[in-house]
Amino acid sequence: MSTQPTSPVVHPIGEHYKVAAVDRMSIQDMRANFIENIQLQRLGFRNLGSPFYDRLGHELATAILNDGPVWSVLAPFADAPFEDAYVLRFFAGIHKLVLGGSAPSLAAHFPSMGGDGDARAAMAVIIELLEESPEAIRDALGIPPQTNEVGRSPALASGLLEISGHTRMPIHLREIGSSGGLNLRLDSYWYEQDGEGWGAQESPLRFENLWEGGTPTFSQGAEIVDRRGCDRHPIDATSPSGALTLLSYVWPEPQERFVRIHHAIEIARRTPVDIDEADAATWVPHELSERSEGTVLVIMHSVVWQYLELETAAAITEAMLEAGAKARPDSPLG
Repeated sequence: MSTQPTSPVVHPIGEHYKVAAVDRMSIQDMRANFIENIQLQRLGFRNLGSPFYDRLGHELATAILNDGPVWSVLAPFADAPFEDAYVLRFFAGIHKLVLGGSAPSLAAHFPSMGGDGDARAAMAVIIELLEESPEAIRDALGIPPQTNEVGRSPALASGLLEISGHTRMPIHLREIGSSGGLNLRLDSYWYEQDGEGWGAQESPLRFENLWEGGTPTFSQGAEIVDRRGCDRHPIDATSPSGALTLLSYVWPEPQERFVRIHHAIEIARRTPVDIDEADAATWVPHELSERSEGTVLVIMHSVVWQYLELETAAAITEAMLEAGAKARPDSPLG
């Protein structure tokens, strides 16, 4: 029979805090919950081209069955739902040590550093690192995922091109969960299909021949005349520490992800954007109230909705519906 803590566990979820009544959940149940979250995340690794993280997930599940340093670090968060993404947070904290140069023995196994991809050997090193200094990983666990993947920009650009083609108006662009704002700069990248394209043609960050079954109207184009974002924990992508944090959330493979984000960070250094430190539930209504005639206001996000509390998502939805009902032909809402 497993023992149960006598005091509640407090862990961060975004800027809010949840007190988990662990007297209702045994340690055995908490381990099982976290292992289930690992298995769900492994499906994503497997299907999106990161076999190393898939194998490392298997090693992580094995490690938390033991009362060792891995379980000690993760136990306070083991009752959290999958959507809180503690598996991704843990791996990002480890990856940050690797990319920052402070764990060369671990870097020898990470594909992002040219390593051999040996997940079992990597986990052995991770256990050693956590025995010596778990603080860096605990810090990563306290921050929501910052998956500022610019591979999402083609989908977002497609949407903007459709909106621009429909309204024939310049765009005021607003993004929730902007992180480092890399996708806010999406018109600084180049998109092309079958010889037609849009964006910055000289850009080193290029997305070519990705569309199937239809393409947006590249020839019409889209003009972004104003842009702004918000995030609870915005990252300055132009600073060394901010760039390292963004890179840490990029999976070690496939390699083209690293090529893309390095290009995006270089572009960010030349293309400033404003990102407000704010909660989207209050930020979106404010931005919706600032409308300009002759422009279309577009609110967008990239894989942020799943991380929002239900109350936040409901508040944004209500504000969007209310603003949409009042929108006029000379100032539409997207």
